[in-house]
Amino acid sequence: MSPPPPHGFDWSLVRSFLAALDQGSLLGAARVLRMSQPTVGRHIAELESQLGVLLFERTGRGLAPTATALQLADAARGMEAGALQLARTLAGTQTQTTGTVRITASVPVAVQLMPPLLARMRQALPDIQVELVSSNQISNLLRREADIAVRLVRPDQSTLVAQKIGDVGLGAYAHRSYLARRGAVRTPADMLQHALIGSDTDTTILQGFQAMGFAVTRESFALRSDDFIVQWRAVQAGLGIGFCANYMTYSDPDVVPVIPEQIQIPPLPMWLAVHREIRTNPRIRAVFDFLADALPHLI
Repeated sequence: MSPPPPHGFDWSLVRSFLAALDQGSLLGAARVLRMSQPTVGRHIAELESQLGVLLFERTGRGLAPTATALQLADAARGMEAGALQLARTLAGTQTQTTGTVRITASVPVAVQLMPPLLARMRQALPDIQVELVSSNQISNLLRREADIAVRLVRPDQSTLVAQKIGDVGLGAYAHRSYLARRGAVRTPADMLQHALIGSDTDTTILQGFQAMGFAVTRESFALRSDDFIVQWRAVQAGLGIGFCANYMTYSDPDVVPVIPEQIQIPPLPMWLAVHREIRTNPRIRAVFDFLADALPHLI
């Protein structure tokens, strides 16, 4: 059995310990916990002092857990699970529709779709504040990194409630100025003679061309970036032909589809996810229902 925590034990010390263990650095832990790096460092030092053990070796690459830290990890995660269960239960019993709701969404959704939608929601739910996490990383709803997630993959945890709200159409697009300068595209093969915009480490577009029988390599792309907003802005600037969600183009009539009848890209399903136990929270439920009603009309 694990020894009982010291008198006056502070749960935040364990949170910082687990975040540092998972992230491998004080900086990474601070980002996840939304704390300052010195605060996380002080938490770990205090925990080490209270327990009388060394938990991490400081290295040039970050933090290396000691054998003692790894032994304590399971007990610490058990404490975390209990604390989060308590927090979710308390959240589910709240009756007020005031307060803060934390939403996570991919960068394109957060940048393009969410601001006008949140402006409307502000009118409908004026007593609710929003924290919007713009990230392509999937936040962990089970650990309360967010209350509601807008995702393009269906969550597979049984304790999450997921509602499909629509399909995001995708296509090849270019600015009219680019097509006027470089000429029209009539077949998929014509695209190989054009400046292409794609991802850097994500090979989805590359594989799509290869599936059509085209010997496309990384060097076939004039611009490679894993930031979808960068890709979109490059299309708007007339750099070349890019691949993006249809909703990104609604605000710019000068960006037009390229041979849409010949370029068939499977759509991506969009899901809203929330933890089952906090969906009954009136504040979170109100935001969830608003998003579920408004997002389908935008995509």
